[in-house]
Amino acid sequence: MIQSRLSQAEISRKLAQALSHPGLLHPDDSAVLLYDLTTIKARVEELKRVFPADTLHAVAVKANPLLKILSFANNLHTGAEAASLPELFLAGKAGFNPDNIVYDSPCKTREELEYALKTGVCLNADSFEELGRIAEILKTIKSGSVIGLRINPQVGPGRIKTTSVADGISKFGIPLAQNRDKILQCYLQYPWLQGIHVHIGSQGCPVPLLIEGIRKVLDLSLEVNAMLQQKSAPNRIWNFDIGGGLPVSYYPGIEPVNMQQFAQMLQSSCKELFSGQYRIITEYGRYIYANAGWVASKVEYVKREPGYNIIITHVGADLFLRKCYNPSDWHHHITVTDKHGHLKTGIDPTTYTVAGPLCFAGDVLASDIELPVVEEGDFLILHDAGAYTLSMWSRYNSRQMPLVIGYYEMGNNFEVLRRRETLNDLLEFWG
Repeated sequence: MIQSRLSQAEISRKLAQALSHPGLLHPDDSAVLLYDLTTIKARVEELKRVFPADTLHAVAVKANPLLKILSFANNLHTGAEAASLPELFLAGKAGFNPDNIVYDSPCKTREELEYALKTGVCLNADSFEELGRIAEILKTIKSGSVIGLRINPQVGPGRIKTTSVADGISKFGIPLAQNRDKILQCYLQYPWLQGIHVHIGSQGCPVPLLIEGIRKVLDLSLEVNAMLQQKSAPNRIWNFDIGGGLPVSYYPGIEPVNMQQFAQMLQSSCKELFSGQYRIITEYGRYIYANAGWVASKVEYVKREPGYNIIITHVGADLFLRKCYNPSDWHHHITVTDKHGHLKTGIDPTTYTVAGPLCFAGDVLASDIELPVVEEGDFLILHDAGAYTLSMWSRYNSRQMPLVIGYYEMGNNFEVLRRRETLNDLLEFWG
């Protein structure tokens, strides 16, 4: 079984190797994001093992849009799920074939729709209005796109409201309860409509909620196909996009439902999905990347006062936006190494606040936590940072995006995935 999280010992060993590797880290690399490529590969292979062989695993670009990571995923024969035109562009530049790209967005312009249809990517419409735009465009062009419709099954929110998208009212998809008959009519009206899409939410949505939503949309698809067959329509739903959202562990000692267990639960509850009448599409991002990435950030200062210590370090709300703004919803475990990458042990009797480098009071990664004695030049390790960190990078205070490195579990091989931004890079951005 694939481990849910990288151990402190593994991370410490790799940090020590990276620090001693000639020319890899420079003195101005005050923070570095590292990816265990072995773990990413194992997660992809697990997906392929537990789902039918013809499943398209469209990895969410928004979880990690680094071009070299996307190219790595493409070389593992995944697909890509894009939620914007730039993500669609990135997926193409990473080498993904158009028929392995899924384009989801609630705000596609007419020009973007025409580009997607001409390119031939899989396209999920988010509304009746968008279906109307697609119908108009298809009167003037030919397209090889498989087109689906996103349905909101309205199964309710998970624990984190901001990442729950299947409540009674949602900005995403067409609400099922109020529109069932109209949805059926669309599949009858548009012979090119041959897919269906559902996504419940990400992190905080329990597995039974995910499966309940998929089951409701599966029932709808069976009803649609029965109606189309009865009316001798030329089309049917054969593309079934189940979205993503399987929760991962951000806490030591917590073992979430793994992908094999989830697939078994899904097959038990939604056996028709695995009958061969559908091609399944998945859109996992967090599950593939989150536990494979971690951040090492230098300790620049430690402010010691009676009863409290404040660590000033080089990442904060710029890289961990959700953690700083919604600390009750998001967690990243923190450990400490010395300047050589060796784990520090023991507990300082005075607790610590971990603060980032940005010029606002909310730039705090943790408050009142127990750590070993922390000194200038040590490294803070922020675990499980492989998804939705770099992609949410904040430009506040014009901080330079950090160095990103990939490595494999065995050996001493490192690859620079992205160099730290230079001042000239920033000048070009703001110029």
